[in-house]
Amino acid sequence: MELQKLIQVLDAPVVTGNPQAEITGIQSDSRRIEPGFLFVAVRGTAVDGHTYIAGALEKGAVAVVCEEIPQGLNDKCIFVVVKDSAEALGKLLSAWYGNPSDKLVLVGVTGTNGKTTIATLLYQMFRKLGHKAGLISTVCNYVDGEAIPTEHTTPDPITLHALIARMVEAGCEYAFMEVSSHSIDQKRISGLSFNGGIFTNLTRDHLDYHKTVENYLKAKKKFFDDLPATAFALTNLDDKSGMVMLQNTAAKKLTYSLRTLADFKGKILESHFDGTELLINNREVSVHFVGRFNAYNLLAVYGAAITLGKTPEEVLVVLSTLHSVSGRFETIRSPKGYTAIVDYAHTPDALTNVLNGIHEVLDGNGRVITVVGCGGNRDKGKRPMMAREAVRLSDQVILTSDNPRFEEPDAIIQDMVAGLTSADMEKTLCITDREQAIKAAVKLAQKGDVILIAGKGHEDYQEVKGVKHHFDDREIVRNLFANQQA
Repeated sequence: MELQKLIQVLDAPVVTGNPQAEITGIQSDSRRIEPGFLFVAVRGTAVDGHTYIAGALEKGAVAVVCEEIPQGLNDKCIFVVVKDSAEALGKLLSAWYGNPSDKLVLVGVTGTNGKTTIATLLYQMFRKLGHKAGLISTVCNYVDGEAIPTEHTTPDPITLHALIARMVEAGCEYAFMEVSSHSIDQKRISGLSFNGGIFTNLTRDHLDYHKTVENYLKAKKKFFDDLPATAFALTNLDDKSGMVMLQNTAAKKLTYSLRTLADFKGKILESHFDGTELLINNREVSVHFVGRFNAYNLLAVYGAAITLGKTPEEVLVVLSTLHSVSGRFETIRSPKGYTAIVDYAHTPDALTNVLNGIHEVLDGNGRVITVVGCGGNRDKGKRPMMAREAVRLSDQVILTSDNPRFEEPDAIIQDMVAGLTSADMEKTLCITDREQAIKAAVKLAQKGDVILIAGKGHEDYQEVKGVKHHFDDREIVRNLFANQQA
């Protein structure tokens, strides 16, 4: 594609050199530059792409998009100077792929908890309703029925636009994606045209990156601020930040709630470990999900599907057939009459939600044994909070390792212990080895009890010193239960 045609999507760029140059690809990683490519120098959180411009040109880049031209480079180089190269990258990629997000219905889900469940259930629902659909999520990306492994909640812009282009090529009519606060702040979603946005909730998370809850909230809110008038914005009315998300959006404003009047109103009628009886807009439905937090997730799914033109009857029928996402309140039964639940809960609020969901079903019958850790090189402030919530809502707690990354697991556990009193420690064990911690919980459990193994959910690895070692909570539990007798 000709450079001049490509940069028409940018806001008043300053061009030095020949704008008629032919571009054969776009890249923001100088190591992946090939002859004929356009290199976009993005200022990241760890590195500044501007420092790699010379290297990109040496590898054959014919043009560079940047915020300032480095001194001492060849005058024959083609430079396109913009105010924000991260924003420009998304717009250029969208144009390069023929604006794929304009050719399907794209719905983004953002918030602290529930993103994966809501996006995945919408993807599953629309496929069950006979549509081709795509999914971009923490667990796995899908182009209709084709699974594509994922490493981030929201991929980098190049992967993201290529993925949506593949969806369009495969005939997908809809795409549902998790939108992380990082991706909003880093403008990874620049150039995408959203038809709708869903807000789940906002609690403490990612403060290692955002530094303050206010910055975290602003990042989420920006997603809704940028939605066009043709889109919809569906928010959780029961969350204290729910209406904040709608303050400045031009999109159609919609709400869902379990507590008060809303466009999509729900009520829990009955709970058990096999599912929940729900009332949604005065219609009853039985679902294979447990806990208030999942009731909120299902309300969001219902609301989005109705807003996208589906009838209440067909949506409720499909809702009744859907099952939990991998590693989200995933239930494994022991032959000895107790239950293990594996869940991704890795924030204080998510842990509280899952434990409350367990208590809603137990109703005082049976103990709760919680195995939990915290990830390394992440927000340290939530570690004592996680421990306190676990102890408050459990009969026995085992603090263990999660993904220590480049920190020492014992040091992370001590950060968690710092949030506990001497009385709390009387029902708390510290077992650094995660497999041994799970084994200890299984030995402690009796008929009618529930073991919650929190933090890793669908993950099948443990990250230690930059290396991912195979480790799957569900696999460990199933192997332990396989050797039991009733």
